[in-house]
Amino acid sequence: MKIALMDSGIGLLAATAAVRRVRPDADLVLSLDPEGMPYGPRTPEDVAQRALAVAEAAAAHRPDALIIGCNTATVHALTVLRDHLEPGIPVIGTVPAIKPAAAGGTPFAIWATPATTGSPYQRGLIKDFAGGVPVTEVPCWGLAEAVEHGDETAIDAAVAAAAELTPDDVTTVVLGCTHYELVAERIRAAVQRPDRPPLVLHGSADAVAAQALRRIGEKPAPEALPDGTVTVLLNGREGVLPAAASVYTEGRLLRAITPAH
Repeated sequence: MKIALMDSGIGLLAATAAVRRVRPDADLVLSLDPEGMPYGPRTPEDVAQRALAVAEAAAAHRPDALIIGCNTATVHALTVLRDHLEPGIPVIGTVPAIKPAAAGGTPFAIWATPATTGSPYQRGLIKDFAGGVPVTEVPCWGLAEAVEHGDETAIDAAVAAAAELTPDDVTTVVLGCTHYELVAERIRAAVQRPDRPPLVLHGSADAVAAQALRRIGEKPAPEALPDGTVTVLLNGREGVLPAAASVYTEGRLLRAITPAH
């Protein structure tokens, strides 16, 4: 089995690690766009065009499925990628976990990039899945970029700024950018109030990994031999994960996997 994942940068590490946990025997193809990162400030047309190039580079390695490990790319390019690659290669997008967060019925916040915060896309998800539940959209200025570069000081500053914008009565936070899942525990520590129940965080990585297996008719097998290989593509050229990946547990896990040849 071979599963490809794509993103502008290392935000795909969260979903990659989730795939690795459920199928350690799967070969992985990680297709990144360091020349185009970040996608947030780009126009929807530009994102779709760049995402298609990154996806086609991954598709050349003939994966069984392709995961878009990026919320922004999913918003602007999911339809385009499915039109180009399916049914030959199932394409799985990443959507903020608003529906499960709203199911609790208590106030929650959505941490997302400034470009996504307040967007028609996110507002549509809130309308469809969170009617009647208090929702606060929190723009996280600079957080994705700080995570991408492994800048500890900038991460702490961006998390603290977003926490200041998060109401005290929030019991759940939706991580609306895949980069944020790499610093989930820092977010939890910043938002948790001493007199409140334990904060619930909703990411997308585990759900995306499960959906990828469903789309190709496979089942989880976490006990399988961890003999899957990893291929890293940087704008279509084989390379290695950016150095910042080793800052995170998910990146260190992948550095231990044998490269494909």
